[in-house]
Formats: sequence, structure tokens, C-alpha cells
Amino acid sequence: MPNVTQKLIESHLVSGEMTPGEPIELHIAQTLTQDATGTLVMLALEQLDPDQVSTDLSVQYVDHNLLQTDNKNADDHAFLESACRRYGLWFSRAGNGVSHPLHMDYFGRPGASLLGSDSHTPASGAIGMLAIGAGGLDVAMAMVGKPFRLKMPEVWGVRLTGDLPAWVSAKDVVLEMLRRHGVSGGRGRAIEYYGPGLERLSAMDRHVIANMGTELGATTTVFPSDETVRAYLERNGRGDAWQELTADDGASYDHHDEIDLSTLEPLIAKPSSPGNVVPVREVAGEEIAQSYIGSSANPGFRDIAVVAEMVRDRHIADGVSLDINPASRDSLRQLTKSSHLAALLSAGARLHQAGCNGCIGMGQAPAIGRNSLRTVPRNFPDRSGTPEDSVFLCSPETAAASALTGKITDPRDTQGSAPEIPQPEPVTDIDQFVAPLPLEEARQAEIVKGPHIDEMPVFDPLPDRLELPVLLTLGDDISTDEIMPAGADVLPFRSSVPKISEFAFTVVDKTYPERAIEAGEPGHAVVAGENYGQGSSREHAAVAPRYLGLRVVLARSFARIHLANLANYGVIPLRLTEDCPAPEAGDVIVLDGLRDALTSGSAPEGRIKGGGDLCVENIVSPREAEEILAGGLINWWRGDG
Repeated sequence: MPNVTQKLIESHLVSGEMTPGEPIELHIAQTLTQDATGTLVMLALEQLDPDQVSTDLSVQYVDHNLLQTDNKNADDHAFLESACRRYGLWFSRAGNGVSHPLHMDYFGRPGASLLGSDSHTPASGAIGMLAIGAGGLDVAMAMVGKPFRLKMPEVWGVRLTGDLPAWVSAKDVVLEMLRRHGVSGGRGRAIEYYGPGLERLSAMDRHVIANMGTELGATTTVFPSDETVRAYLERNGRGDAWQELTADDGASYDHHDEIDLSTLEPLIAKPSSPGNVVPVREVAGEEIAQSYIGSSANPGFRDIAVVAEMVRDRHIADGVSLDINPASRDSLRQLTKSSHLAALLSAGARLHQAGCNGCIGMGQAPAIGRNSLRTVPRNFPDRSGTPEDSVFLCSPETAAASALTGKITDPRDTQGSAPEIPQPEPVTDIDQFVAPLPLEEARQAEIVKGPHIDEMPVFDPLPDRLELPVLLTLGDDISTDEIMPAGADVLPFRSSVPKISEFAFTVVDKTYPERAIEAGEPGHAVVAGENYGQGSSREHAAVAPRYLGLRVVLARSFARIHLANLANYGVIPLRLTEDCPAPEAGDVIVLDGLRDALTSGSAPEGRIKGGGDLCVENIVSPREAEEILAGGLINWWRGDG
């Protein structure tokens, strides 16, 4: 009997067999792009040159790069809006809020497929969508009507029973999953939640859990579309979008887990990994300097209202900054109407604009050596904008309790009962969005580009032989934040690959960009451990090093999205096997017969110059091999190479 994930995939299957690990292609009904990744998507659309997008609906959000300390971000916003007019996308203005909760509120449809150039796109799985994160080039291809390629995931069924205790919330559910399975436990899997424990989890609670399934490395997270989802859509005036979508009785799963919600306690992820999870009580008493509430990982009205009730008629501790980042203009309006905003301000909270902000290192960076508690999804090194940061991930309840005491505090140790937060009155307003133009008007629309917006680079086809120095040797779980940092110093250059490449790998080695340029042609290689490229979908982590000459990445294993992004830009990902030692920084590797090997699906002949054999496995699909041979996806589309 099929489960929800299998039903969703089957309903969108274009080609392939639904056997775990086998390649499949999916029809994509909707796309989501945001401004940190969307500029490259729009530049790619220019090269693909469609009349209009072919999806049922595509939406471009402005939520990441909201700081306007000079013209760059504002110019990019104008570019994105003009591209939306030209190609037929909806446009969400700066200040509307974070893409994921907005998309679920305004455009999400149970049973539909959604591809987003943001790794947290699976948040929309909360309402029974097949929502998957991908690199921008893959999203651009979906916009022009091409199916999305991936390997059929295994389905991991997680049965929920019981009710959450007082002071424990949805964030603790997904932190429990990370405590058990770490940041790579979901790789190659779709997580599907089911069972009687769902009854007390709201649609936005499910969003919290689905959002951070990405931190487990999962392809997507899926919840059923049940009465809770219907009530959610009806509150937002979109009841006609609902359809029931549940697993059949006796549905089977490839993997099983079970969580009794009544046994959970407040949890916290210590620096610097979402998988470094312990009970709050184990680190209670450590001093803090910041409690940060908001982001796509805790975007709901309840997530901020519960903090307001906890601090009402009290004041935050000296030396603590309580930062409130509403995830949407709608929730900010609701907080204003309900008096929760007044309670927060009276307690000493700082209010920031609706958007991603500090989650992506765009403001609210903590002081060096001071602990920051955040409800965001990630605490990778330096992601906050502060080198040597000390960021913990926790629930709003834990963050609020700690803001009041000035120390990490288990919210169960606070005085009084846990607040009950009623559903707010809906305040949705579709006029916040700029709707697509009619086709004839769109054809006449002019794309506006600021002076710092460069063309998408196009790379040479792959030669048959490469002799490359190894410039970096890296460990396990290297994130895209370490390959291509975010933050206020870097992200304004996202529309210029030459400029943003100056920041590549600087979190781990500040000399890399200069050494990469010095290495010259034919380029260089990088060596890494397990789960290389985890985290964000940002394709800058592939295209910027490629611009600097990166031709090959040798790793023990790769995160799904980054692996695809490497192939999309003509970089060869090869899996290191245990048959012989991995090369070290300073070694020179030689790869022969590359074109025939990639075409046939076999491993290329490799050796370490002056040393032993290079033991690698070819892990790219036939289509990815064609892209790499051509020098990247755009070349492949044009028929080059």
C-alpha cells in the first residue's frame, strides 16, 4: 500500500522507476526563488530565453538581502522585479517576509510539486506538497518546462504518538530527530511523519519540523493533507485548494522510527552543528548575550506570541539582546493587533524587519565569545556573520526563558504555566504581491540591470586529461557556508560571479582565492570527507570556485544539492574509496580518459603524480556526465561541448 510520499512522486513522475536510488524525473508545478539565489536564476533564464515560464506558478521572493547600505541590494531587487515582469512570475516585495511561510500561506496546494532554489523549500511539505530544494539552474530549467532529475529517495516513516508536554514545542521534535540521526542521517531519504501524534500539531508546527528536515540531509519532508491542513487553508481563505492526501492503511516504509511526543524535553543544538543536540538541562547556566526569535525555522505567529507572553510585565536580563524578527508582514500585523508586540517592546526586545536577516548573517551578528541562542535552522561556523561565533539552536520557549535569566535556562524551570496561544485572526493580503503581467505586456517588459550585475559565466568543455594540484584538504560535513560564506559583506555581490569568487573558501582558508588564481590553467582540485556541501542550496558554492579554476572535487560522499550544482557548472565530483589513501594538499593528481569514463559511467584512470594510485568512483548520472562534458548545464542546453 502506498504512503503519502509515494503517492506524490507517482502523481508527478515523468520517467524512471520508483525504486530507491534509481534516477527519476518529476514534473514541477510551482517554483520558489529568493533574492540570494534568484539573481543567478534570472540570469540563467535570460540565456534560456523562454517566452514565459511554463510552470503553473512561479514566485520570486525578496527576503534575504534586505540591508541597503549601498545600491547593490536595491539594484538587485529592481532587477528581480523587472525579470518577473518579463518572464511571468509573481514578485514578493522586500518587507513581505520569508519565502517559505509566505508560499505556504498564499500559494501552497496539497498534492502539488514545488521546486525551490532554497534548501528549506521542503517546509511546504507541511501541507502535503512534494517540495524539494535545488540549485538555481535546476529551478530555471523547471521554469522552462523541463522535468527535475533526482534519485528516487527511500521513504523514512516516522510515527508520532502522544502529546507534547508543557514547555516543549515543534522545534524540539526536529531537534530530537537530529539528536538521534545527525546531519547526514536523512541523506537519500524522504521523511514522512504520520500517526496519532499529528492531531495536536498545527500546520505551522509541521512547517517547523519540515523546514529542518533539510538539516538531516533529507531530500524532502512530507506530512499528510488532513483536517488540520484543511482548517489552515480555510482560515487563509483558500479552502478550495485543499484535497485529502493520506497514506493507505497498511502503507509500508523503507525505514522506520517512532517518537512518543509526551517523552520529549527541551533540547538545544550546541555550536557549531545542527546535529550537536543535547537536553537544555545539560548546558543550563551558561551565560548568553543574545536570544534571537524568528526565521523560516520558527516563522509562525505562535512562535513569537509565546515569547511575548513569557516576557509580559517582565524585563530581559542585563547584557542580553532579545531580537525579534517576524517572518512576515502578516504576522507583524497580527502581533500588533493582539498586543503581543507591545509586550515584547516593553520587556526590552529589539524589533527587526520581516525577513531572514540574522539567520543568513545579514545583521544581528553576536559579539565574539558570547553565546547566542537562536530559533534559526543552522549554526554552521561563521554563518551568523561573526568569526568564532557561538550559536545554539533552540525553541522559542528556551530562548525566551534564557533572555529573562541571562543564562541558558530550561523553560520548565520558569515560574507559572506554559502560555496558551489562540489562533490569530487571518490578515492575508494578496495585494502585497506583484502579479504576473499578461503575455503581450510581458513581452515588452525591459529587464533592468544595475552596474554590478554581470552575465552568467560560461565555461569550456571538459578536456580528456587533467593534471591538477590539490589546493585544499577538508574534513567531514563541510557546509556551503564554509565553501561560499553568506553575510552582509558577501551576499551583495551575488549577481557578480567574478566578485563573489573572491570570498570562496575564505572561512576555512583565506588564501584560497589567491592561490587558485596563481594555479592557473587547467585548474585545481579539492579533497574532502563525508557529506561535502551540506546546507544551503546556493549554487555560488559551485560556480565561484569553478570560476577560480576548480575542476574536480574528491570526497567520501556529497550532499545531494551541491553534487547536482557541481555537475551543473562542469565540476567533476568523484567519490574517494577506501582502496588507497586520499591525496593531500600539495599533491598533484592526474586523471586520464575522462570523457570516455564519464560517458560510460566508469571511473577515470587516476594517480597521484610521483605517488600511488587515485582510487575513485564515478557517481554522476548519464545526464550529469553530458553536462560536465559540455562544460555545464547551459552549454549542454545550447548543444555545446
